Order: sequence, then C-alpha cells, then structure tokens
Amino acid sequence: MADLYVNARLTIPSGEMTVSASRSSGPGGQNVNKVNSKVTLHWSPGDCVSMGPDWRRRFLASFRNRINGEGKIVISSQQYRDQGRNLADVRQRLVTMLLSCQKPPKNRKATRPTLGSQRRRLDKKRQQSQKKQNRQRPKHDD
Repeated sequence: MADLYVNARLTIPSGEMTVSASRSSGPGGQNVNKVNSKVTLHWSPGDCVSMGPDWRRRFLASFRNRINGEGKIVISSQQYRDQGRNLADVRQRLVTMLLSCQKPPKNRKATRPTLGSQRRRLDKKRQQSQKKQNRQRPKHDD
C-alpha cells in the first residue's frame, strides 16, 4: 500500500496505517460468502509525526467519538463489491476527515442588532398582538 497524500503539508506513511479485509455483510449472493471485499483501516493520529500539533488537537476533538480505546481511528467500507474500490473509499474518507479540520475555525465577532432591526421586531410583535386581540370576543361594559 502506498503512502496517503493528504496535501502538501501532510503525507501519512503507509507504515502508520493498518488495513485489513473481511467478508462484507448483507445481500450479494454467493459472491459475498467467498470474497473479502470489506476493508477496515486503523490509524493512530496521536502517533503521526508529520501532522502539526494544532491540527492533531483539532482532529482529535472533532472525531473523538470515532476513536477507540487504543487511540486509533477505525474506518471501514463495504460500499463496493471489490476490495480495491473499498480501499480507495476508506483512504478518501480519511483524507476528507483530515482536511475538514486542517484550518482553525474563525473567531466569532460579537455583534449587536441594529436599531432598525430592533424596531421592526417590536413593530411585528405589536401587529401580531393586535391581530390576536381582534380575534377575541368583545368585552361587555356593564
């Protein structure tokens, strides 16, 4: 298996990843009982030396529910009927996960609603209140 090229800053060596194949579940006739087409990839992001510490921290925070007790992320694919396409799918999913948390999130700038938007909101509330009051029965003055 070749190294996994993520982008210019990160390439995961093939020695850091473990790939195993097993039989797929579900329908498929006789083929599903004979061929090991399901692919499972195990990778430990904590042991990756080529990944920056900030990127690693964001990755671990984003995908902490996908990481097992050994600190490895487990990705499996049985979408296709042949092992090669499932391997390519697993590798592409790992690249997508890594790229999704490469850049830090932008800091939110605190803003206030404009005076016009506040007035429009209050006017709308008054109109709605008036509409509800008009639907009530008239009160009798005795």
